[in-house]
Amino acid sequence: MNTVSLTGRLTRDPELRHLPDGTPVCQMRIAVDQMGRGDQAGYINVTSFGPSGKACADTLAQGWLVGVAGRLDYHEWTTDDDAKRSAIEVIGHVDFLAAPKDTPTEPAEPVGAAA
Repeated sequence: MNTVSLTGRLTRDPELRHLPDGTPVCQMRIAVDQMGRGDQAGYINVTSFGPSGKACADTLAQGWLVGVAGRLDYHEWTTDDDAKRSAIEVIGHVDFLAAPKDTPTEPAEPVGAAA
């Protein structure tokens, strides 16, 4: 079973791109409290596809509190200088939980559109 649920705040504005077939893909990064050592935050990359990804890009901004439910995806690659790198990200559904306190933002689409 490969499922994960996290709650965290966006560390930067979401980035929207499109696959060759036109499917929207939104990439985000969240800070999750107490995921690192002690009380430190851990940082997780999140990807949402389709209408959910479009809704994330249209509505969310740095500082939003979001809930993420999905699956873990592991990537490995080699850099130009032959260094091996790896990363884990969550691919799935994003729920919009709370806007930053200093941002009066209303969702442009239904909150938490499915992935």
